[in-house]
Formats: sequence, structure tokens, C-alpha cells
Amino acid sequence: MVKHQPLQVYEKQVFVSFVTGIYGCRWKRYQRSQDDSSRWECTWFVILCSSFLLLLFWAYFWLVAQNDFNEFNWSVYNRSGEWKDETIPILASTTVGFSYITFLLILALFHISLGQQLNLYWVHKIGVLAMLLTTISGVISVDDIWGDEWEIILVSLQSTAPFLHIGALVTVTAISWLVAGYVVRRERSNFQVMMLLIYMVVLLTVYLAPLTFTCPCIMDRHSLRLRPDVIGRRGAPMVAPENTMVSFNRALQYGASSLEADVTISVDGVPFLMRDRTLKRTTDVSKVFPARQYDDASFFNWTEIRSLNAGQWFLESDPYWTVETLTARDRGRMGNQTVCSLVELLRLAAKANSSALLKVRRPPPEHPRYRTWFMDALWAVQKAGITQKRVRTVTWTPDTDRGRVRGLQQTANEKLSVEEMRQRGLTSLTLHYSKASTKDIQEYLANNVSVTVYPVNEPWLYSILWCSGVPSVSSDAPQVLRKVPYPIWLMSRNAYRFIWITSDLVSIAVVIGIFGFQKWRMRGMQNYNPEQIMLSAVTRRSSRDVNIMKEKLIISEPHNGLSSTEELCLYPENGYATYSHGELSH
Repeated sequence: MVKHQPLQVYEKQVFVSFVTGIYGCRWKRYQRSQDDSSRWECTWFVILCSSFLLLLFWAYFWLVAQNDFNEFNWSVYNRSGEWKDETIPILASTTVGFSYITFLLILALFHISLGQQLNLYWVHKIGVLAMLLTTISGVISVDDIWGDEWEIILVSLQSTAPFLHIGALVTVTAISWLVAGYVVRRERSNFQVMMLLIYMVVLLTVYLAPLTFTCPCIMDRHSLRLRPDVIGRRGAPMVAPENTMVSFNRALQYGASSLEADVTISVDGVPFLMRDRTLKRTTDVSKVFPARQYDDASFFNWTEIRSLNAGQWFLESDPYWTVETLTARDRGRMGNQTVCSLVELLRLAAKANSSALLKVRRPPPEHPRYRTWFMDALWAVQKAGITQKRVRTVTWTPDTDRGRVRGLQQTANEKLSVEEMRQRGLTSLTLHYSKASTKDIQEYLANNVSVTVYPVNEPWLYSILWCSGVPSVSSDAPQVLRKVPYPIWLMSRNAYRFIWITSDLVSIAVVIGIFGFQKWRMRGMQNYNPEQIMLSAVTRRSSRDVNIMKEKLIISEPHNGLSSTEELCLYPENGYATYSHGELSH
């Protein structure tokens, strides 16, 4: 009786070993399988894809939210009482997590394309689950602390949508290779049909997505308005202590056409510049008046306020990571700054032939200047000697008090209709960028209403507001916006339509070609004779990378009463044949 062990040919597949080893810790050949993945492993693949999409959204959010990092840190400070740059650990963890999940997803896609069974290693499963839960908790926390910031995503799409469309188009076109390889198999199932339908819907959605885009910078070049003026918001707080004289001087050096400041009234009626309710963050009040560090800033008199240092905190906390770029002379100057009065600011603006935008905070009801605070502000304007037409005030007071500040230009910090503006006698608005749509801006400008948008710290936001026709923006980073002499991108409608339609047509042609090639490839594999495949494997040239296993003919002799067997070993590579138990050898 002769037993045959099949001849097998194995090749070293370094790439497959790398993919299956990293993804599922299956480094050995016998550990791999081309069987269909189990439902459990498919579920983990879905979790991996969900984690990737959530992290992609999370990373994009923090990328565009860089415009408001200072606002985020300030919101956290108001809750915790400690000033820290909370964005650093968030950005670091997001970068590491997104890179890790992306790498695993790429390996999973390689598994699918190579026909390997998905089997995610348990360590990776823990990592994926940890990143998913961490990101979800981060989204919930940001929604609680900084819920209004989600609107920046919709605003940013006005600048990034055309480029995201091209990226999405390339991605769904590339995925067609995997979809086609799965759909064109000989066996048919409802899941295959459902996958094909889902893919076609997604593909059609991506093709038609530009119909929903609203991009101000898709316009004719001759329609572009003049470059928006830049207002130094609290001076140039990224390179100097906010609301100090050195900060306002830096803003003017960086090309700011106007200066914006937050005004508080002291207990003895002196208007001074302070953003926070307390003096704790931006002065050394905790050292000079430790028992009063949490008191409202307006309950200090001017002598006490003037005795505080308003610059050393900037050098110690380095809120924008810019202190290292300062010279020793600049550091010495900033370390000796005091709290700035409103009169000093207005005199600087008058000397520089600039203007001022003032946000005046009304004192608490128990404050001695509660009813005369607006007269104190007006007195400071008159004392500074600046023309009242060059001073705009944002008074956070009821309409009954607005008319009492005579001679100063009034501006509203809430979105009002044109009719409401006329009824209140207002000719200018100061709006958050999330409230200033292109349509609203054009309507205001058509009715001679000036619009200032804040905060604008990134070139992409400055560019879309420029294309929208905004006359001025308020910025914490005039040093950044001065480097934007032109919108970062501007394209005519005809040019964009051409790019859009051409890219869609190219994608359609590539998808059709991939499906046709996969069908032809699958048909050729189905027509292959298994014996021909075996013969091809046997006659393959031997090399260091090919290990040919011996075929053994095990000959049993049940009739001679012997229990031993004789093995005939064939060596195809050298033509020799031997018996392990016999007389013949040649």
C-alpha cells in the first residue's frame, strides 16, 4: 500500500508576515488563514473604523480651533482658577492616538486586500477601545466647557471644503478596489448587494457634495474688496502682556489700525484696562494683597492697582510659548509693566493717529461708581485729547443707558437686524465670527453698517472674512495677519466647476476600470485547473527563498508479517532516490 503526502511549495512572504504579525501577532505561516473573518473580528473592524472616524473629526476640530486656543485656556481658567496651556496634552494625545489608529486601519485594509483573515491582537483591542473611550470623554468635556466652539467646524468648511472634497474623492475611489474584490465573487449574498449599494450611495454623495458648498473665496478676483483692517485685541497678547502699553505698541508696530481694550472702573472712578473679573491672573496681587486676590478688580483704588506688576506673569507662565523668542531687553521691559489706564491707551492711539474700540464693563451694583461709570469713561476720553469720532464703545448695558454716553460712537456686540440698528441709532456691529455669515455681512454693508469680526487669529479665517467683504477684524495675533497680503486661496467659479467635474469624471472612469479588472481577474482564477496550479508549483525554480518539502512514498508490506515500513524519498532537485530501509540506493 502506497500513501502519498502532497507536494507543497512555500515562499517566504515578508510583507504578509509583517502585516499579519503587527496586526494580529501571527508571525508564523501556519498561524495565518484565508478563511472568512468571524463576526467577532468583523465587529472589531467596525469599532476600529468608528474610532478612526471619530479621531479624524476630533483632530480636525482641534486643528481649526487653534484660532481660539486663548479662549479655551481662559474658559478653563475661569473654572479652575489656574492658568495652564491645556491644549498641549490634548494635541499630543490626539496626535499619538490618531497615528496609532490610522496605522492599524491601514494594516486591516491590507489584510482585506491580501485575502487574510482579520484577527486583531488583544493588546491592540485594548488600545483601540481606550482611544475610543478617551475621545468620547474628550468630546463630552469640550461640549460642557466650550460648547459654542463646535460652530467653528461649519465656519472652517467655507475654506477647507473644496480640498476635503478632493481628499474624500481619492479615498472612496481607492476603496473601490476592496469593494470590487468582494462583490465580484462567484457566490452571491445579500450582504454583498447591500455593501455595493452603500458604496454607490457614498460615491454619489461625494460626487455631488460641492452643490452644498458655500465658499466666499470662490469668486471673481475683481470682486475682492480691500484688505480688512486689523484691530489689536488687547494689543498683541501673544508676544507681550495683554492690556499693557508694551502690548499696544507692539500691535501698532505689526500694522494694527486700531486698538481694542477691556475697561474696568476702579473704586475711585479711574478707568483702567483689565479683562478678568479679578487681578489674580495678570498681576502679582496674590503677593501684594494676598487676602484680596479673589476680590473684584473694580473694588481696588487706582493707587493700589498701580502698585501691581502686570508683566511678570507673562514671562513666568509663557502662555503662547513665545518668551524664548524675546531679547533680554524685551524681557526686562515686559517684566516691569504696570496696569494701564484708559487715558494712557487713548493718548497712545491719538499719537499714532489710530482709533480705539473699548469694551466697558459696568461695576457691580454695590460699587460706588455704579451710576456714574459712563461719565468716568467719557472723562477719560476728554482728558486724553483724542477725537471722540475715533473712539467706539461696546457698552454692556441696557438701552436706557446707551444714550447717556454722549459723543462716543456706539457699537453693538449682538446680532441685530438692520431695522433694529436704525431704531437704536447704531451704525456698527462687533460680532463673533460664528455669527457673521456672508449673507448677513453683505446685507449690513449694503445698509452702511460697519462690521467688525472677532477673534480672528488664523490666516484661513482672515481670508474667508476678507472674501466676504468684512471691513475690519479684531485679532490677538496681528503679527500673524500682517503676513497675509492676499487671501490664501482664491478661485473663480468657472475654474472650480472645471476642477470639480473633471475630478468626478476621472474617479468614475477609475472605479469602472477597477470593477472591470477585478471581474476579469476573478473569472481567470475561476477558470484555472487546480492540477495546472500544482504543476506550476512543482516546476518552480529552486532558490534560497523557496523550500521544497519532500514527497514521501510510504510502502507497507502487510503480507510478510513485518511491521516496519520502507520509505522512498524523492529529491526532485537532484534526481536521487533512496530507501530508508532497503538495499537499493542510487
